[in-house]
Amino acid sequence: MKLPIENRRVAGDQLAEALADYRGRSDVIVLALPRGGVPVAYQIARTLGVALDIVLVRKLGTPGQRELAMGALASGGARVLNEDIVAGLDISDEVIEQTVAEEQRELERREQAYRGDRPRPDIAGRAVILVDDGLATGATMRAAVAALRSQQPARLVAAVPVAPAQTIAGLRREVDEVICLETPEPFMAIGQWYRDFGQVSDTEVRTLLQSAWQAQAQTQDRSGAG
Repeated sequence: MKLPIENRRVAGDQLAEALADYRGRSDVIVLALPRGGVPVAYQIARTLGVALDIVLVRKLGTPGQRELAMGALASGGARVLNEDIVAGLDISDEVIEQTVAEEQRELERREQAYRGDRPRPDIAGRAVILVDDGLATGATMRAAVAALRSQQPARLVAAVPVAPAQTIAGLRREVDEVICLETPEPFMAIGQWYRDFGQVSDTEVRTLLQSAWQAQAQTQDRSGAG
């Protein structure tokens, strides 16, 4: 992949090529990490002809440095803490629990905003491709992995366009396969490796999900009719 990446759609197209072995398989589902992972995952799912859904994860930012993750929280209550950061910054249990409570409220808000009454997907026995627009510490992806492992997927694949080599090395120990197109150094932030890294809105997330879900429903209807 050529850096910087043009935008998230291009990132999704490139990842889909690397994931070609999963094309057209009914047992495969792509799960996006909102918000930035949704446009990437949408392109992957559309190109591969597989189902798309989301797994909600919220970063637990450190006091005064919200972008620095001391951990992450995922749908279903899974929590991952970066013990090195917690210890290094001497973050108290009280601060951690306060941050968790705040992010839990936002996670629930987004769950309702994006999914409404739609049930969470059944992933037992399926090959799950977890997608984000990039990784820094990897805390959000690790929280998603922890949340999904208990649901007994047949295979967990993490797919991202760009991440630090150290983060990818750690992630390989937690999933069955990692697809990462580039591991540039020094790695300061995901956005530095994109030309267009504009914020993804709730409206865009809903629009892409609804489009994918409608296409999936039409495909199922045709299969049933046949």
